[in-house]
Amino acid sequence: MAAELHVELVAADRNVWSGEATLVVARTASGDIGVMPGHQPLLGVLESGPVTIRTTDGNTVVAAVHGGFISFADNKLSLLAEIAELADEIDVERAERALERAKAETDSVSERRADVRLRAVSGR
Repeated sequence: MAAELHVELVAADRNVWSGEATLVVARTASGDIGVMPGHQPLLGVLESGPVTIRTTDGNTVVAAVHGGFISFADNKLSLLAEIAELADEIDVERAERALERAKAETDSVSERRADVRLRAVSGR
């Protein structure tokens, strides 16, 4: 079994992150999944939620992902997201305002998106 897997996190408009990792945790339609080197091949639907990537150098990368697909084969993991942004790219104050606005308007889709962004920033 290899000690690392190659990860590509791609949004519809850009390549968000790529590199080597020891573990990736993402939310799928079937629930949260952790993928490590040597995992069985998989293909799944990504749900909105934070994606956590443990890099081979010991760092952690967190991204807010909103929909898409996850695919793993031959120690290559592809996360093809409709929308994805790294936690350090998220403007917390703007996300908090968006969450409050969505709650006031009872817009569950926007509320979920803002909540995911804030959870990605806080690492939850």
